[in-house]
Amino acid sequence: MQLFSRAIQTGFYIATPFLPWRTPELLEGPGALKRLPALLQHRGTSRAVIVTDAGVEKNVIPASFYDQLEMKGLRFHVWNDVTTDPTAEQAARLAEHLEETKAEAVIAIGGGSVIDCAKAARALLARPDKSLPDMKGVLKIRRRGLMLAAVPTTAGTGSEATAAAVVTDPALHEKYALIDTCLIPDIAVLDATLTTGLPKRLTAATGMDALTHAVEAFISRSRTNETDRHAAEAVRLLLKHLPDVYADGHNLENKRLVLHASHLAGLAFTKAFVGNVHALAHKLGAVYGIPHGEANAMLLVPVLRQYGSEVHPRLEKLSAAAGLGTDGARFIDKLEHLREELELPAGTDKLRIADYPVIARTALREANPLYPVPVIFDERDVYEVLRTIHL
Repeated sequence: MQLFSRAIQTGFYIATPFLPWRTPELLEGPGALKRLPALLQHRGTSRAVIVTDAGVEKNVIPASFYDQLEMKGLRFHVWNDVTTDPTAEQAARLAEHLEETKAEAVIAIGGGSVIDCAKAARALLARPDKSLPDMKGVLKIRRRGLMLAAVPTTAGTGSEATAAAVVTDPALHEKYALIDTCLIPDIAVLDATLTTGLPKRLTAATGMDALTHAVEAFISRSRTNETDRHAAEAVRLLLKHLPDVYADGHNLENKRLVLHASHLAGLAFTKAFVGNVHALAHKLGAVYGIPHGEANAMLLVPVLRQYGSEVHPRLEKLSAAAGLGTDGARFIDKLEHLREELELPAGTDKLRIADYPVIARTALREANPLYPVPVIFDERDVYEVLRTIHL
């Protein structure tokens, strides 16, 4: 299995530079959302659907944004039916709404669930001949579809920068990813004012999600100089500013820097991929409903320690780039200290020993052969990690 996985990863790494990568056009800074209607008008858009959830629609999106859309002559509908961990059924209903309203653009305003749901619906419209399970995996869409503007209201998933969308299948207790360069949004809006009302725990969890993206990208075997730069800067910014944002959720400059770090981490992992932390976190989310950022927070340190000495040289470089010296073990300790400072749990009492085999089997199936992890885990490795977080 290891030889097969490494062969697949090597082939993909060789092909990566030849894929049609692009980066979203970026609108950044407090109040950046106000500039989006003019940009959409400039791009020739006259009809759009705003995809969000009920909470964001009520508490986050300013009424002035709707006024600005109307002033620019854009007709729009609001679709606020996204819930945490979007399902294929939700994405299909959104796709129907986009088709019924003859939308020319999608404006996704919310957390990663909202942006991923918009991406999945966009994929269904681009490929009406396929279902979402048909498009699970890598490069199975190949058509761009509607224009997509992604406006994150949390600083964590980086979905506004990535080529991936994660969909949940409740019946199978499974999450799966669609990965294709055509899923990268056309526009990304990083407006820190939209993140000021987040609960402290959500700020902590999404920040740890971004940190996990950056760390896993940096230790990936598919890393490049570009992804290393993005990941290292994301780690530096998050270690420095995330505790401040957690302590004071109204400091816009710190919020801006953490949101920017999340974006950089998204740019890094969309090319370098994630790893075993995310593979396991997806399973804990699907089986027990543990929020994704919290699952990453409890898994990051145990997985890094399970990798052992193989990962120490990369962690030493990452630690140095983050201004923390060149001791990889102390860097892992710093990550553990950050989790404690953010008051996130070290584990969960939801785990059941009887579930270990299915969690291990499905996590390994997600990770291998796609994720270019520094160490390919087997069931024993997964069990060791699960025992560490089993309270």
